[in-house]
Amino acid sequence: MRLLRQIGDLVSIYLPVLLMGLLALGTYWLVHTTPSLLQERRVAAPRHEPDYFMRGFSLTSYDAKGRIKSEIRGVELRHYPDTDTLEIDQPQIRSFNLSGQAATATAKRALSNGDGSEVQLIGDAVMVREAAAGKTGTEQARIEVRGQFLHAFLDAERVLSHLPVTLQRGRDHLSADAFEYSNLDQVLEMRGRVKIELLAPGRATQAKRSTP
Repeated sequence: MRLLRQIGDLVSIYLPVLLMGLLALGTYWLVHTTPSLLQERRVAAPRHEPDYFMRGFSLTSYDAKGRIKSEIRGVELRHYPDTDTLEIDQPQIRSFNLSGQAATATAKRALSNGDGSEVQLIGDAVMVREAAAGKTGTEQARIEVRGQFLHAFLDAERVLSHLPVTLQRGRDHLSADAFEYSNLDQVLEMRGRVKIELLAPGRATQAKRSTP
């Protein structure tokens, strides 16, 4: 009985110490394990999946003065949160610059950034800027651009492509392997195999040129 009593006294003395040691070891394990789990979650890349979609939709954006900036219609729209981009099937886009000049665009598919200021048109892409008076009062001819890929920057009024395009400006016809056009600067750059057909009243002039 005395031996049992001594053992009981020892257990009662050292048991709290043992429990505190086990608690300290458990805390140490949690501290070193939890950050690694959180870090693994942060490192995991977001999946490229749409978080919402719309069908038969129409979107209209306005500038600070309440004027219509752009209108986008399409068969279906999908939004991808990892890149904040919109994918649109059979888009119909109409935009207006600060002068109220209208431009339209259609394609089989479009990729747009979140605010619609940058649009990539893919498959049978067509962009049209209607004729209007320029800054100097002279009339700017109607421009129509066609290609399998067109990259439009609506705010900068700039469109470019690294693939072959055809361009009609008024009665003039042009084609090239790649091009870039700035409506604000009124500058057209055409690269690769370039063909130009300028039509004046009563006559036509053709020119061909290859550029690097």
